[in-house]
Amino acid sequence: MSQLNYESHEFDVCVVGGGMAGICAAIAAARNGARTALVHDRPVFGGNASSEIRMWICGAHGEHNKEAGLLEEIQLENLYRNPSLNYSVWDSVLYGKVHFQPNLTPFLNCSCTDATMDRARDRISSITAWQLTSQTWHSISARYFIDCSGDSILAPVSGAKFRIGREARSEFDEDIQPHTADLKTMGNSLLIQIRRTNEPQTYTPPRWAYKFTQPEDLPHRIDGVKAANFWWLEIGGLDDTIKDAEAIRNELTKIAYGVWDYIKNHAPERETAKNWALEWIGSLPGKRENRRYVGDHILTQNDLRSGGLFDDIVAYGGWSMDDHHPGGLLYEGPPTTFHPCPSPYGIPYRCLYSSNIENLFMAGRNISVTHAALSSTRVMGTCAILGQAAGTAAAICSQHKCDPRELGVGSRLRQLQQTLLEDDCWLPGVPREISDLARSAELFSNGKDTLHLLDGLDRDRENESHAWEGQPGDNIEYSWPQEVTIQGLHLTFDSNLNNDKRMPCTYPQNGSRSAVPKSLVKSYRIEAMDEAGRWKVILHEENNYQRLVRLPLTVRTRGLRLIPEQTWGSSIVRLFACEPLDVCTPKIPQVPDGPAFNSVRGRA
Repeated sequence: MSQLNYESHEFDVCVVGGGMAGICAAIAAARNGARTALVHDRPVFGGNASSEIRMWICGAHGEHNKEAGLLEEIQLENLYRNPSLNYSVWDSVLYGKVHFQPNLTPFLNCSCTDATMDRARDRISSITAWQLTSQTWHSISARYFIDCSGDSILAPVSGAKFRIGREARSEFDEDIQPHTADLKTMGNSLLIQIRRTNEPQTYTPPRWAYKFTQPEDLPHRIDGVKAANFWWLEIGGLDDTIKDAEAIRNELTKIAYGVWDYIKNHAPERETAKNWALEWIGSLPGKRENRRYVGDHILTQNDLRSGGLFDDIVAYGGWSMDDHHPGGLLYEGPPTTFHPCPSPYGIPYRCLYSSNIENLFMAGRNISVTHAALSSTRVMGTCAILGQAAGTAAAICSQHKCDPRELGVGSRLRQLQQTLLEDDCWLPGVPREISDLARSAELFSNGKDTLHLLDGLDRDRENESHAWEGQPGDNIEYSWPQEVTIQGLHLTFDSNLNNDKRMPCTYPQNGSRSAVPKSLVKSYRIEAMDEAGRWKVILHEENNYQRLVRLPLTVRTRGLRLIPEQTWGSSIVRLFACEPLDVCTPKIPQVPDGPAFNSVRGRA
């Protein structure tokens, strides 16, 4: 008789994979009303961005194009709590965002192994997952599933259509593809982090490390310690990056220790590395590519280059088409080619759900794209906003009891797009709709221009400001001819979207330090006019560090005003939106303070 544990669960939405795409998908689904599960096969969240792998979160190139939404919220939390940019603290930021999100149940150390199918309707009924730490089999039923696993684990167990490898150039008329299709992919990388010290550091490699003794051993790949995050420590694209993952990891481990030996002991420029010490070498490689789902639209190189002008846009990209050679270190030429790509370009909703499994979404590097398009869409900043789009879509499908394909037209598509915009996900070419309550009021501010506060574009564009600007103490005032009921206030502050807010790849001697962007408003107050025409403070915030703030209010008044009092360091106050709402659902939970340990011990 089996002594293992078996548990069954039911949810509206089940997300598989807890990298940046999965985190954002799960939080978005939960905040939009869906009972959500997040199944992740590692002990920490973050995927390629976690402390286990430590890859940069990259995204769209260009001025003011950084991804906002949940990703910006998470990164601002990290800047506030983690000024020394410590990876353990970063793990705790991700942990807190997931574990203390209402409506969301996480399953860590839990690997999806199978799916139960309703073949009559081409739907996934449930998944089976093995939780290593608790030795428990979990059966998780849901109405909708979102595969954010990167490796697309739900494809082989559900029968969902997928692609792998490089398309022939002729199939989609993509000039950066090979002439003949193949199964080659971009490889896996095992990262190195180093720290500068104030004295010389010796290094003795393990005997089993590979030997690199001359520049010709690492052509086009190294320049002393100016090696960024060693992303070029890459192999596996000639193999199967899923089936051969352990063999690839073993090779990369020998390579990584050998490369640091070369830098310290053999490189012509080794003097520049004299005071640098090995801080960390990963034990889990980061992956770039394997299975890609087939959706109702396959995004191509030509879609990207034409700007992605889709009516059903739900996200955007803007990284170069960064196509790593499948040979990795086995290839003697440059490790990657940066093919030109506009920033931003739109990504359509039709790339985020399966063409043949009726209740399956996907988000991250496994969306419906060609290999050429993947070389741009795979970066984590883009993956994060794809996750938020998929999670929001799944929650809206749950509200309407409709399948993903049915959501992509008419008023339901508009609801999806406007919900994303309300949650600070920029959709190039689609303005955020402004409430009737705000439009019915007079708006003024100490003689300053308030036009941009209601233009529905909550970020600057190149050489084009879209913010209200003032000084601490200035006010933004709404007035109505008669009393109105205000249920909330939507605020979008300036968090400097030209700052990528990345975690570090190396540690200089003085340490890597971060801080909340100086441009953000730290303290402000909200005042409402009473029946006698006097202004009364109804809310006072003294420690804001977020860009998007949706404040629940319940007040009847003829006037409402915002007074920014202090920024985190700038002498100028900038706001992109200040909008009274007649309906407001706050989506950023206030996490309660933990109890004293003594009170917990007393309950034991």
